[in-house]
Amino acid sequence: MSTLILSHNDCSNHIEPIGHPEQVKRITRVLGELKTSNFKDLIWRDAPLATREQIELCHSAEYVKSIESMKIEGNVTHIDADTYFGKGSLAAAQRAVGANILAVDSVMSGEFNNVFAAIRPPGHHAETSQAMGFCIFGNVAIAAKHALEYHGLERVAIVDFDVHHGNGTQDLLWNEPRSLFCSMHQSPLWPGSGKVDETGTFDNILNIPIVANTAGAGVRLSFKETILPRLEEFKPELLIISAGFDAHISDPLANLELVEEDYEWITHKLCDIVDKHCNGRLVSSLEGGYNLEALAASVAVHVKVLMERSR
Repeated sequence: MSTLILSHNDCSNHIEPIGHPEQVKRITRVLGELKTSNFKDLIWRDAPLATREQIELCHSAEYVKSIESMKIEGNVTHIDADTYFGKGSLAAAQRAVGANILAVDSVMSGEFNNVFAAIRPPGHHAETSQAMGFCIFGNVAIAAKHALEYHGLERVAIVDFDVHHGNGTQDLLWNEPRSLFCSMHQSPLWPGSGKVDETGTFDNILNIPIVANTAGAGVRLSFKETILPRLEEFKPELLIISAGFDAHISDPLANLELVEEDYEWITHKLCDIVDKHCNGRLVSSLEGGYNLEALAASVAVHVKVLMERSR
């Protein structure tokens, strides 16, 4: 059994304004890396379009309709200062959600143990009724709700190691007692949320703020002392990763100092949890990462571990 990769050409049709860091080249560089001979055993499938019903597992009907009917002025419309929307953006956002839902279905069926959703736009900043931070829909939160509602799971965990706090995922799952959301992120940093006292209605949120210029050793120590024990206690039946790689030392948007070996270590540790509690079921979904070379190299080590750990 190998690792499944879910993506779609529509993810390259979400065309950025000139100079925007969330650019088409992010996905083309990642896909190019994963199509080299080192990854010849990967299985590739197209991501489907998510339905309105699926997206409304987390977002309000009014918000979904507003996105579907978005008026585009020129090539792109700015939803806010950071988040843009063009002619190909709706399909890309629907594919991003669809990839995550199919990923859950694929591991729950037993066809695959782990899946990587190579998609854009990212999703972990999108709140119930608000697009923000380059994100339109809450990809991983919707996937978690899908696993809970349609596969009858009782405990789903999300681990977010993007350098920015996953405020959207936190918002979407704040009142969901069957979920555990763990976010390790640089603080202070945009969006300014993710403090330790933000714990959710059912103590189902764990935030680990990390100070700027922390290197891999410090992040690994925090990971071992906070996230891993909480996952052991929670005993998830499925683990979903918000896989942002912008905590890399070369990333231009933040100031943590991780390298590829740190992402390799984190992925192995999460796979240990998955093997112990989730019967190997793991879904990983691309979030941030804005230095193209660092992004591709980090995704490569992450997916290589998933391939090694598939069974």
